Amino acid sequence: MAFQISLSSPSLRAKTSSSSWSLTHPVVPNDQVRCIGDRSSRGSRSALKNVERRREIRISVRSSLDTAGPVVGQVTEVNKDTFWPLVKAASDKVVVVDMYTQWCGPCKVMSPKFQELSEKHLDVVFMKLDCNQENKPLAKELGIKVVPTFKILKDSKIVKEITGAKLDDLVAAIESVKSS
Repeated sequence: MAFQISLSSPSLRAKTSSSSWSLTHPVVPNDQVRCIGDRSSRGSRSALKNVERRREIRISVRSSLDTAGPVVGQVTEVNKDTFWPLVKAASDKVVVVDMYTQWCGPCKVMSPKFQELSEKHLDVVFMKLDCNQENKPLAKELGIKVVPTFKILKDSKIVKEITGAKLDDLVAAIESVKSS
């Protein structure tokens, strides 16, 4: 299970992947927020209220338990552990996966366009997989040889593949799979 904490104040940003959290200091030096401990701690609520009053911060906490399935209208980052469960949870929806790396120039060009597609096609689930060392076994299983590669799945099966930064080909493939 993972938590993501997003702070709306531009000077405060915190993310954590721990399974539990609480705010230990409402405001600490250098406008940083420390998150540790048990999220059910009663002290965290009062500390949170103090932070909100002092800095007018909006905090949203999202848990993997809160979102049992993939989310439409946005791109979901997946890894070797979450990929297949989220694909299966998408059931009959079309799933488009962007396989990329951090160092790939064409991948960086396609990233905002991929995000726009996710906002346009609300009946499709969009995911992205960083083909780094940690996810290498999954990338190999999916037959990734070049990045960016886009895989389109339906009913948990790969039905189309687009290699390279070819937005028009990707859009045509998505439309084709949706209409089949």
